[in-house]
Order: sequence, then structure tokens, then C-alpha cells
Amino acid sequence: MKITKEAIELAAARIAPYIHTTPILTNKSINEQYGLDLYFKCENFQKIGAFKIRGGMNASLQLTPAQLSKGVATHSSGNHAQALAFAAKMLDIKAYIVMPESSPQVKVNAVKGYGAEVTICASNQIARESTLQEIVDRTGATFIHPYDNDEVITGQATCVKEMIDAIPDLDIVVTPVGGGGLLSGTCLGAQYFKPGLKVYAGEPEGAADAVLSIQTGKVEKAPFINTIADGLMTTLSERTLDIIKTHVTDILLVSDEEIKAALRLVYERMKIIIEPSCAVPLAAVLKNADLFKGKKVGIILSGGNVDLNKFKDWF
Repeated sequence: MKITKEAIELAAARIAPYIHTTPILTNKSINEQYGLDLYFKCENFQKIGAFKIRGGMNASLQLTPAQLSKGVATHSSGNHAQALAFAAKMLDIKAYIVMPESSPQVKVNAVKGYGAEVTICASNQIARESTLQEIVDRTGATFIHPYDNDEVITGQATCVKEMIDAIPDLDIVVTPVGGGGLLSGTCLGAQYFKPGLKVYAGEPEGAADAVLSIQTGKVEKAPFINTIADGLMTTLSERTLDIIKTHVTDILLVSDEEIKAALRLVYERMKIIIEPSCAVPLAAVLKNADLFKGKKVGIILSGGNVDLNKFKDWF
């Protein structure tokens, strides 16, 4: 299916009763320190603490009664897991969630708190997929992929639509990139609702598959995985890469030290809680400040589900 402008508009209306229209904040001290004009879309204040509820809710709301009766299933290290668990609770259906053992405990607890059945597996893609398949075969639940799903991507696109509605003269928007669901949706939303709006992504050096995939034109794995941005360790899919390579302006790499500095800046100056993955686009903008000077730059703060026990490792 081709994701259309009308599909994104319908998704925005469909999910509106279940989500927050999140605020957009500015910060004078950060702008003055770096000579920038930044607007932060605070999806860390979203239901379940992350943008993922948009896609999870949009996909779940379009299941048939027969599908709903058997529930939903997915594999996820955290935020999509919470999104699907929350959606299932709202729709009074079962949710079966496979989570790798490396998932932050705060996210595992939240998923269980929404009433989902959680299965822990080894921290690799093969284990996630094989464990999930066993559950789907046993229960008949519908698998809703964290990002390789058109309805999920369409739901994620509603975030940039809200930004454009609020700030029509926005020049650039920057997102993190992991599997590419948010970035794909942002690229499409920008194309439809403000042609000419440039889209950049920030990616950790320790999970640099997307920048490599753009260079080669095919889905690549990161040369190595080692980053505090636990939500961005997944690879792109063919679906998300096709959208991203057509529309993204650039993908900018940042180190873990740069992510930590951006995290600290938000905590100290904005007084809000974000997770490391969420700090990646800000880190990318600060690292490449000259690229963004003189422009109105929107940054999607993707989520705020932090394991507080990790603070001692970050700072």
C-alpha cells in the first residue's frame, strides 16, 4: 500500500481520542548558547511516554472483530511494546509481547502493568522473531511490527503533522532513527503537509546501520552495536529504507559522549525527562550547528521512558 496524505489525516482523527496532542517547547538558554532556533515536540509527554502509541494505536484500531478476538503480538525492547500493550488495554483485547533480556526493566514493568503477557528472550533478532512466531502460531494473535508496517508508519506521521499545524513556517525537522518508523512517517508527513520541509535524522555511531543503508541503497547491519541509545539498535526494513532514501535530507552520526551531553543539557536547561535515544537528534543538531543556523528547526523528542538506575552510567 502507498501511504497517502488522506491516510495520515484519517489516522490523526482515528487515534485522537486515545493520545495527547503533545506540547512544543522552546528553550531560550539553549538557543542563545548555540545560536539556534529550536522547537521541541515533546512526545516524552505522550501516552506511554513515547511517540510509539501513535502507530500502535492506529494499527490496532483497524483490526477486524475476528482479529481483535485473538489479540495482538509483537517483539520490542520497550516503547512499541508499551504502545501495543496500552492499545490492547484500551480495546480490551489480549497482548503478547516478546522482549529481549536487554530491555530496560522500567519498560518491562510498564508493559506488564498494562496487562500484557510478556515473554523474555535472548537479545538478538533471531530469538525475537522465533519466539514471537511460536506465540502467534499458538494464539492466532495478529503480529504488529514495531516499524515494518504501513499502518504503524502512518500513525507515526501524525506527529510531524501536528508540528506543521502548530508551526507552519518550520524549515527543518530532525528525528532519531532506529528501525525507521518515525523517520519514514516524518518524511511522508513533511512531503504531504509542507513540501520543502527538510528532514534530517540523528543516529548513534554505535548503531550506524541507517547511514550505511542510505549509502549502499540496501538494508545493512551496523558494523557494531554499542550505544546507550537502546531504542535505536534495530536495523531498517526494506519498507522504511525505500521511504527514507527518497525523502531524507541526511543522517547525522553522533557519539555516546555527544548523546550524554545533549541528555544533560535537556535535563539541566529544560527540566524534562527524556531517554538517551530521544537525545540523539538534539546531539546531531548541536554537533552540526552551522548547518541549522538561521532556520526554524523542529526536534521530535521521541520518548522519556528512562531506567533511573542507568543515571550513574551516563553521568
